Amino acid sequence: MTPPLPRNEAERLRTLRLFRILDSGADNAFDELTRLAASICDTPIGLITLVDENRQWFKSRMGLDRPETPREIAFCAHAILQDDVFVVEDAHQDERFASNPLVTADPSIRFYAGAPLTVAEGVSLGTLCVIDRKPRQLTPAQLNSLKVLRQAVVTQLQLRRAVEDFRLLEQLFPMCAWCRRVHEPDGSWSTLDDYVARSRQVTHGICEDCAARMATSSE
Repeated sequence: MTPPLPRNEAERLRTLRLFRILDSGADNAFDELTRLAASICDTPIGLITLVDENRQWFKSRMGLDRPETPREIAFCAHAILQDDVFVVEDAHQDERFASNPLVTADPSIRFYAGAPLTVAEGVSLGTLCVIDRKPRQLTPAQLNSLKVLRQAVVTQLQLRRAVEDFRLLEQLFPMCAWCRRVHEPDGSWSTLDDYVARSRQVTHGICEDCAARMATSSE
């Protein structure tokens, strides 16, 4: 069964591009979270996946050799449609997946649990998922751990994006390689905040959407 597209697919793909992480190299921080998820859930396969327009690409993988699969057969393409962990206890008994080539051939998926990586309201880039070659269930403690680790993956994604954003910002200004102050045309050095504030008024306020979310979360 080909998974339907999320209602916010255009926004989701745009957000995924902004993270500039597709086809990036191995990263130990992500690999450690993948190994921990598989260990806690006692599964031979653990993955951090990102669902692109036509594929699911693995930022981190344990127990699986291939770097990606077509999106049309990806379990994770179903998982990103959910708010909670998406669980398939026995793919052979699930009409959505029984004829899926990932089930009928290598890696012979029987069990799948994927926690969507939601980085903004309603925007899920992929999953932290665990896979087994036999049908099974997760305990409540394992499910909760998968949710906690999912948030740790999201934090790593956001930190990586912040670093990449800062690197791009450095290219726009003549900045000191050590303290990151900006070299003024008159030869003096200013902090980045001061430099930008003189070019355009900066309030460091909160946008309306974030203010509304903060108000909702505090109720």
